[in-house]
Amino acid sequence: MTIHATQAGAACGQGRLPAWRILILLFVGVGLTASPDFVSAQSVAKSKSKKSDAPQPAGPRDYSSANFLVHTDLPEAEANDLLKRLENMLALISKYWGRPNKQTIEMFVVRDLEVWPRNSLEPAGRESIEQNAGITITSGTVNRQTGKLLAAKSRVYAIADRGVPQHEAVHAYCHQMFGHAGPTWYAEGMAEMGHCWRDGESRVHCLPNVVKYLRGSEPKPLLAIVNSRDQTGDSWQNYTWRWALCHLLANNPNYYDRFRPLGLGILTDQPDATFERVYGSMSKEIAFEYLFFLQHFDLGYEVTLTAWDWKTKFRHAMPKAPIVCVIEANRGWQASRVIVRKGEEFEVTAEGSWTLSADGPELSPFGVELPNQKPAPEKSATVKKPATAKKNSKSETLEELPSIIRDDSLVKPGQLVGVLFNDYELSEPFEIPADGSFVAPGEGQLFLRCADAWNRLADNKGKVNLKFKLKSDN
Repeated sequence: MTIHATQAGAACGQGRLPAWRILILLFVGVGLTASPDFVSAQSVAKSKSKKSDAPQPAGPRDYSSANFLVHTDLPEAEANDLLKRLENMLALISKYWGRPNKQTIEMFVVRDLEVWPRNSLEPAGRESIEQNAGITITSGTVNRQTGKLLAAKSRVYAIADRGVPQHEAVHAYCHQMFGHAGPTWYAEGMAEMGHCWRDGESRVHCLPNVVKYLRGSEPKPLLAIVNSRDQTGDSWQNYTWRWALCHLLANNPNYYDRFRPLGLGILTDQPDATFERVYGSMSKEIAFEYLFFLQHFDLGYEVTLTAWDWKTKFRHAMPKAPIVCVIEANRGWQASRVIVRKGEEFEVTAEGSWTLSADGPELSPFGVELPNQKPAPEKSATVKKPATAKKNSKSETLEELPSIIRDDSLVKPGQLVGVLFNDYELSEPFEIPADGSFVAPGEGQLFLRCADAWNRLADNKGKVNLKFKLKSDN
């Protein structure tokens, strides 16, 4: 018997694990082993939505679209809105996996269980709804030789919380199309991603409590996620780690070319489709960027703009041979191409300017407003100290949580700042002085960026051309 339970609400909603029973149905076929109904997903989400002011229908009604049949007690306008969101999400995930949906996904979405006749929901579905949960039950037969689920048909039972129906619909799609949804880290991470995706963009969309939890918790090691024997439905906190990893791998240009084939290989039961075989040679790089993402992300953060440069070659500067680079305003840390030693003094020449918003003033590389410009809008920026990040108090409210990680190193917005990369660790960031001279505070590869909030880089414009020359003792 195969059991797959999940808890929705990590990235886009929060929940708790319910008690539930597995409904068993046996199917018999020639050459096939009898297979029980197996639970493909049990999602839990604490329902925070209030009943609509609109009159509630006397009981559940049916609503349908191209790919969904939804039985629900939601008012007509809300039911149609749900169908629209489900179709948009399905279009995105079916395009990503390259498999157009071929079978109607049947869903029971419940706001008020009291208006549903007692026999209208099968026992496992009703029990999950009673627990403010969702469950996807997939029926089918298992091939005795291959163990593959055949003729799969899924039924979703979900509370009307905004995120739970979409999360469960991802599981239903995977089980009907592929026969399963993969290991826990992938199945739940992608289900959370599925209902957080937006068409044509890679920005982070999640609840503020997810940002607060991940940034205020001790990071869970990468391999502890992908090699874990955790079962689905364990906790919404574990869901957040899986979502974060999948979001990084699916959007970071250093890794997304391998992530989609890995996922398809997992779903189609390819023997070589394992995280270790696909990413083993890049494990240190992924672990570094995963930790960096957890320390800096926020709503609106774009992994595509903060991907680490692993390819640029670095060298030591010479007094008569300056090293040049270009730093763009709308990117994270960028390679200077310079290797520095502690105590070395450098002469820096900077040309160019940048802005921190579409209508913001033009700034010098040192955060100084250039002449004849309109006043700059108020905008704060911080530089993060990776090794000494402060943890958020459990007593903080969501309103008190800042939009960017705070530390004691506030710098002027638009200021050119640097950091040293050495053996997958970063130094504390430091300013590049406007007087054109600075002393290296340590040893490593020098990376630079325009100081701005990490989740507000996309609207920045401009670039600066830099020349680094080792200062001669003569």
